[in-house]
Amino acid sequence: MRVTWELPDGSTITADVTDGSNLMEAAVAAGVPRVLGECGGNLACATCHVYVAEGWQAATGAPGEFEDAMLDATEAPRGPGSRLSCQIIASAALDGLLLRVPG
Repeated sequence: MRVTWELPDGSTITADVTDGSNLMEAAVAAGVPRVLGECGGNLACATCHVYVAEGWQAATGAPGEFEDAMLDATEAPRGPGSRLSCQIIASAALDGLLLRVPG
């Protein structure tokens, strides 16, 4: 599947992502700035915060209870489509996904 990250300056990074991997790991592997994943995807740091583009929010689902609480600790303001990318798992249903990286 392919995922595109839109950076705060409007530029994009697109990468092929293996089904079953989380999108924080994919972002780090693709060199996406500001997606750090300091906790290694253990849902403990909120440094992989992204905004899921409007047309993709239903496909990625809503945050779980613990993720929802962690989103209150993000550096950038929480907004519509806020997710921790470590909690979004790549699948064929998400091919073409657009994630926006907070500024």
